[in-house]
Amino acid sequence: MDAVQIIATGKALPKKLVTNDDMSKIVDTSDEWISTRTGIRQRHFCDGEKNWELACQAAKHALEKGGIEKEQIGAVIVGTATPDYIMPSMACIIQEELGLPEDIPAFDINAACSGFIYALRVAGSLLQEEARPYALVLGSEQLSTRTDMTDRSTCVLFGDGAGAVIIKRNTEKKFYGVWGTVGNRASLGCPGHVMGDPYIYMDGQTVFRFATQYMSNAVKQVLEKAELTLEDVDYVVCHQANERIIEYVRKQFKAPAEKFFKNIGKYGNTSAASIPIALTEMDEQGLLEPGKKVVIVGFGAGFTWGSMLLEF
Repeated sequence: MDAVQIIATGKALPKKLVTNDDMSKIVDTSDEWISTRTGIRQRHFCDGEKNWELACQAAKHALEKGGIEKEQIGAVIVGTATPDYIMPSMACIIQEELGLPEDIPAFDINAACSGFIYALRVAGSLLQEEARPYALVLGSEQLSTRTDMTDRSTCVLFGDGAGAVIIKRNTEKKFYGVWGTVGNRASLGCPGHVMGDPYIYMDGQTVFRFATQYMSNAVKQVLEKAELTLEDVDYVVCHQANERIIEYVRKQFKAPAEKFFKNIGKYGNTSAASIPIALTEMDEQGLLEPGKKVVIVGFGAGFTWGSMLLEF
């Protein structure tokens, strides 16, 4: 399989900004309690916005930045665990709202917080066959609708947002990626309204152990496949779940802090949206110049996990 190359990024966030002090007014917590345990200082919550609206904004942002015509998009894939509708998919709504071609696949993937990585890999596979050169890949979440605001162990962690990338095949490079699943619905999940329990539940210690082990191993496996070392990579972008998890992985590699990009303090855990939002910020800061190598790595409920090597 040929590698995928990201040629444009975009993001969208709800207007409502919620600080840790704001959270302390609705649940027994404090800025010190949240920030020292997670690194989170604020997050964005939807206040009237729909998840698909955020996704469309992020997609438009990426299309405009990349100067890509709608007719050139050959696939739309959205990583999300919080769609507005059971059906149609978020991807179908984006196709309709943006007026994208009708003879292209458009669908969602639910791999929880690994959703963007899964979607990116699937989109890369589709581009091997599609006549149109580009795919639109998103991570978009509205976790505030699935969060119990009386449970201080979870409600302070999550935020809403969307990130989008436009990719094309890079026939001069080989694809390097790993992914997998370790079934465990007991430790992290969200039964939803159908089962009478709409909120996210989590066994924090189990999730921490899984995340640190599997994200570290996933980075190692991708580097081994590519015959690279961490010194050959410019940045590692982890799913922004918890600063302690990211720091644990970084210390496993004895890597300098600047190599592991972090923005969790501003957005909290936005699930599948966290990596594309981070990539967009890096792009805006001029960090993703041509030739830069970036490893993205994530984990999510399921448990799911995955990692990819990207070259810009």
